[in-house]
Amino acid sequence: MARDENQAEQATNALTTVRDYVVDSRHEMDKVTWPARPELIQSTRAVVIGSLLLGVAIGLVDKVLTLILVDGIASLAR
Repeated sequence: MARDENQAEQATNALTTVRDYVVDSRHEMDKVTWPARPELIQSTRAVVIGSLLLGVAIGLVDKVLTLILVDGIASLAR
């Protein structure tokens, strides 16, 4: 019997914890200053362009290192 009461209490505590988390999260989200739509679009463009440039740069470095290390060492072994 005590075991059932303990399980019920744990379930209630878990639900209370989840409820408190959701309530606190909503309060924190109300404090957030959201950017205006034009600023959001501009920031998104900057992130996408920056990501693309970084991806191209990493790809180029990878290609150069592959040519030097793999193909260069293979030609030395011949």
